[in-house]
Amino acid sequence: MNPLHHVPDSAPGSPATTGGPVTVGALLAAADRLAARLAETSAARDANRELPVAVFAQIRRLRLGALRVPAAYGGAGGTWHDVARLFIRLAAGDANIAQAFLSHFVAVERVRLMGSEAQRRRYLPQAAAGVLFGAATAERGGRYRGELATRLTRDGDQYRLNGTKHYCTGAWYADLLKIRCVDGDGATISALVPADRPGIERLDDWDGMGQRCTASGTTELRDVAVFSEEILPMEAWKTQRHHGGASAQIIHCAIDAGIALAALDDAVAWALRGVRPVKESGVRQAADDPYILHALGRMSARARAAEAVVLSAADLLEAAAAIRFGAAGESCLAACEAAAGEASLAVAEAKIWSTAVSLEVAQMLFDIGGASTTLRTHNFDRHWRNARTHTTHDPIAYKYRALGDFYVNGTLPPLTFSY
Repeated sequence: MNPLHHVPDSAPGSPATTGGPVTVGALLAAADRLAARLAETSAARDANRELPVAVFAQIRRLRLGALRVPAAYGGAGGTWHDVARLFIRLAAGDANIAQAFLSHFVAVERVRLMGSEAQRRRYLPQAAAGVLFGAATAERGGRYRGELATRLTRDGDQYRLNGTKHYCTGAWYADLLKIRCVDGDGATISALVPADRPGIERLDDWDGMGQRCTASGTTELRDVAVFSEEILPMEAWKTQRHHGGASAQIIHCAIDAGIALAALDDAVAWALRGVRPVKESGVRQAADDPYILHALGRMSARARAAEAVVLSAADLLEAAAAIRFGAAGESCLAACEAAAGEASLAVAEAKIWSTAVSLEVAQMLFDIGGASTTLRTHNFDRHWRNARTHTTHDPIAYKYRALGDFYVNGTLPPLTFSY
């Protein structure tokens, strides 16, 4: 490998060297076991802000990132239902790790959707082998969210990348970065480059009140070399309806549902071990207090409903993706767009519900046990802090508007990567 870490098409990670076949069932079972272990340590990890570098090393070894990679490229060929289930479980264990893992699956889907066959053969086997993708997309400044100042400029037979990225969730733990920028003509592209390429500096300067261990910090880009085969064009997808935005959104929904389930688990455990009944309840133990049982029942109903809504939307997303990847000819284009529109609407509904539920259930945990639940020793407030921080990602007010506009006027959601 040369000093610029330019990976040739014949590099290790081709389908023949991915470490053997993987299956959806095996990966989900491994994720369930990992999530159970994460749940035992998530409170301490958040309290001490211990970055889960070792956890992501384990995720590499388990090859969880192979779930959505097609079998033809060495992956498990999982559906979006499988992906949503994976993230619900991981987020129930530790929402930080789930969110930091999100950008890997977004990058895989972008390569499948927007990449050339040469790029698919280059990057997908790496993802199947355990290589992790991260993202450096968002920026501060500009008139609107999503505006880009990061530039890719021609430099002889290659390119140079310069700019500053913020909220780079997953970049700290990644091997490859998907960096969104604009070229000399103003066209939007993504550059897929090794995270340790000279000129890339990842900073651990994230100080949000929640999701404290996602390391969603700054990435500085100074004259980073980019090769032509590392450029993923995005401009055409700004005017063609597709499932790429909904695929990112469904993972955010799954994370919020997982946060609600984590808060529910802690509430049930607290009711069993730490709660004294109110004297006027007329019962001797909290397990018989009708109001505690009512609160737990309400929490459970909402958390399970959020999980079900997310998985249902994931099924429609999978239908849209299957049509897109199997489509051929103009006759299929309308079907692709219709299915993508339906998926976007379903995911918007899931986003609204999972956002509300994660916040409500995380808050209701404190209705179970009184003042003692606020002790820092338990760190129960991390669930609400995580939910409140994560749910600021996309304003749900615009999801409501998009749904209303469709049902009243038949207008599909905007052609952005947020739907």
